[in-house]
Parts: sequence; structure tokens; C-alpha cells
Amino acid sequence: MKNSLLSKLERNTASFSKGQKKIAAYIMQNYDKAAFMTASALGEKVGVSESTVVRFASELGFKGYPEFQKEIQQMIKSKLTAVQRMEVSESLIGDGDVIRSVLSKDIELIRETAEKTSKEDFKRAVEAIKKANKIYILGVRSSAALASFLAFYFNLVFDSVVLVDTSSASEMFEQMFRIGEGDVCIAISFPRYSKQTVNALRFIADRKATVISITDNDASPMVPYTDHLLVAKSNMASVVDSLVAPLSLINALIVSVTLSKKDEVYNNFNELESIWEKYQVYEKEDTGADE
Repeated sequence: MKNSLLSKLERNTASFSKGQKKIAAYIMQNYDKAAFMTASALGEKVGVSESTVVRFASELGFKGYPEFQKEIQQMIKSKLTAVQRMEVSESLIGDGDVIRSVLSKDIELIRETAEKTSKEDFKRAVEAIKKANKIYILGVRSSAALASFLAFYFNLVFDSVVLVDTSSASEMFEQMFRIGEGDVCIAISFPRYSKQTVNALRFIADRKATVISITDNDASPMVPYTDHLLVAKSNMASVVDSLVAPLSLINALIVSVTLSKKDEVYNNFNELESIWEKYQVYEKEDTGADE
């Protein structure tokens, strides 16, 4: 998302009423805070009524204040520093019920992901994974945990899965230099987007491999290099990235792929169960029966 909203506010300032100019000025100078304010809170902050704020959003061409607010949020997703995110988190939650607030937001993100994820894009991604010669899985920083989770389960299903070690940029390219047509890379990144991931996708796209991106929206910098886009909503209004919805989407991807290779997966797990039992990988439950 470009700074189109800020540009629009600057261009139209002269035509705004006195109250609207106050709103526009505050947003342009404090968009990181305004993005998470209700219409009432924003009006109180700048000294105008809630209805003035709502009308302002409508006159800018939005269906209502929530749509206006979402555009500001989208604009700043990749811009907030860790300190700013901490300040936003504190202002939103404060001394309130943290666990209820965080869990409720995560539930909302999963619901929004379920409603907006394209079933067709998801299906095409599953087909590409099934046909892949080799599967590379890439995730940097907090997304590395998601990549590791996906790789763990895909290794039980496929023979050729590479979890790319992203601790070193040079080593990352060394691990992927054989990637080419017929291979698939599943890349995961959320705001603040990793430049390392975007650079890797540029390289992978040049090598004609298929790219499946798991990210938060179609304005992500990953999109220009992506063949199949899977959108999962994340929450960046906290010092901790909320990756609950992306993990849920990845769960769905794992389940769909395994069901599509049911017979092969069944045989794999039968053999694995024998290995796990032989080498006592898991603790046996105590049934309480006398020996």
C-alpha cells in the first residue's frame, strides 16, 4: 500500500472545513496512533465530534469509518517500529483483561482469514505442492517458527523437503542455488516484511521455480514474485506478532496435502509407528494395569 491516503489528505487540505483540517493534520502527523483509534476517540483527540470524523471518512470516498481506519492500518503495517508497536499495544489494552483481549483478537483474525482466503488459490497451491520435484520452505525471524512447523510435517509426507536456514544471507542462497523449474518454494512473511525473504523470492522467480507466498495481503512486497498467494491475517498492533491465523492456514494446507496423498501418507505413518515403537520415541501411557 502506497502512502496514497496521506497524499490525498495533503492534496485536499484546502477544501476541508476547519474541523476536517484538524482531523487531517492529526492523521498526517500521528497516523501510527490514529490507525487504532475509534471515531469517538479520534474526534475527542482533535476536538471535533464523532459524527464529524465519520462524515470526513465518507467524504473521502470510504463506506464508513471502519473502512477508512483499515486503510490507515494497512498503510502503516510495515512501518511501525517495535517501540511504536509497544505503545499502540499499551494504548489498546492498557491495564485491561489482556488474555481476553488478545484471544478475542486472534479469534477475529482466524474468522477474517476463513472468510477472505481464496479457495481457488488454496486448491492451486496444494496441486503445485503435490507435483513439485523439490519443496523449499522459507521463513525469516518470527516466521521461521511457522516454516519449521510446516517443514516438520511435510518431511513426513515428501522425500525432498528443504527447510532453508536463514541465519546467513549467503548460506541461504547456497542452499537454494539448485532450485529451478519444477520446484516449489513456500515463503512466509508478515509485517514488518523481511527484505531477506523478498530478495530470496526475486532469485527464486528468476530461476523459474513456483512460488507460494503466505502473507497478510495482496499489497505485500512478496506478491510480484508470487504464483500462488495465500492470505492470512496477522495482528501487528503489539510487540509480539500474532501468527495464530497464519498457523491455522498452514494447518489447513498440511491437512489438504496429506488427504490428497492419503495412501502414500498412510503407508509412511504405518512404517513410522513401527520405528517410533521400536526405538521408544514416545513415552508409553501407564494404563494402571498390574504387570
